[in-house]
Amino acid sequence: MTEATSATPAPDALAGVLADAPFVRLVATDDGDALAAAGLLARALRATGTPFQARVDPDPVPDDVDDGVAVAVGVDRGPHAIPGTGRPASAAAFAVARELGVEPDPVVALAGVVAAGSIPGADGSGDALDAAERAGRVERRPGVALPVSGTVDEEPSRAEALAASTLARTRYSGDPEAARDALAPLELPTDPDADDRRRLASLVAVDAVDGDDASERAASAVERALRPYAMDGPFETVGGYADVLDALAREAPGTGVALALAGDPDDSLRTAALDAWRRHGLAAHRALDAATVGRYDGCVVARVDAAAADGSPAILPTVARLVRDFRSPEPVAIALDEGTGRLAAAAIEPTGLGNACRTAAGEVGGDGWGTPERGGIAVETDANDGGDADITAALAALREAI
Repeated sequence: MTEATSATPAPDALAGVLADAPFVRLVATDDGDALAAAGLLARALRATGTPFQARVDPDPVPDDVDDGVAVAVGVDRGPHAIPGTGRPASAAAFAVARELGVEPDPVVALAGVVAAGSIPGADGSGDALDAAERAGRVERRPGVALPVSGTVDEEPSRAEALAASTLARTRYSGDPEAARDALAPLELPTDPDADDRRRLASLVAVDAVDGDDASERAASAVERALRPYAMDGPFETVGGYADVLDALAREAPGTGVALALAGDPDDSLRTAALDAWRRHGLAAHRALDAATVGRYDGCVVARVDAAAADGSPAILPTVARLVRDFRSPEPVAIALDEGTGRLAAAAIEPTGLGNACRTAAGEVGGDGWGTPERGGIAVETDANDGGDADITAALAALREAI
């Protein structure tokens, strides 16, 4: 079973539709790539004087708009969708914004590309990288992709940021004190030079692949966190920006939309974004630390308790991605929270996972959603059994569907 994977509309065609629209409603999936794409489109519409509304939804359905246009971002729904299949939605949105006669923010586009699991310059993002480099806004350097520089006076600290990052999974992920202990032997200065950054990157690279539970994919997955592009703007690196956007899309979508729309976010917005990112990342790693992990034919299932990790069900897609990238020898990873009757799934390639979640949810009377590479299921919980029976049945149905 597969979702529709039609090509992204030609930028000039979609730009023509948007240019003539009296009103545009943007609805994006809950991930950093779609959030960045929606931000790029919204900024372009604002620059051209077109009224718009933007929001995030795990399962976007383009609402009917009287005398207007609805655009689904991150999923192939409706005649004006930017599905994010084949190339990141943010790269496509960058091209559309240019066709509207606006010079879009290339750093936002590159952050979306990294959030999509790609690297700047790849998968149709070459124009954005060229624009950012020509403007002197990004520079590749040794080190680790964090959203903060890690100076003494900055919050979160370098250790906290390293523990919260979801671009890597290490022995100190989710544990700032353990991260401080790991960093102590490096004796990194407040203002690290290239050699200091290389030593930090080496530490993270080794720790990401160390341990009996690390998968073969961990070595390639951690590359997104290494040799980052330093950037001007609200965050230290493009990869760190991507990590923040991805967390906000799930944990605090209102803050995420505000950040994606802000050309120069003020201190209060930046602080709110970093606080939500830190909470989300730490909770996701703690939940995975305490998870019961089982391997099945075609998938790995991590049974977690989000509440016990001081998190919400919003962390489940992040846990599923971490398992997929760093722990799963199978092509699909599933994070399941029996207490809330929810699960999230992530695949290494487009496999029709969203439709599989819809099918499985339908068999147990729940709700399912998703894209070709990720999805989710929610069922009503029962006070007598905590929802275990229903979500377990949904899991069995999903395993059958994939």
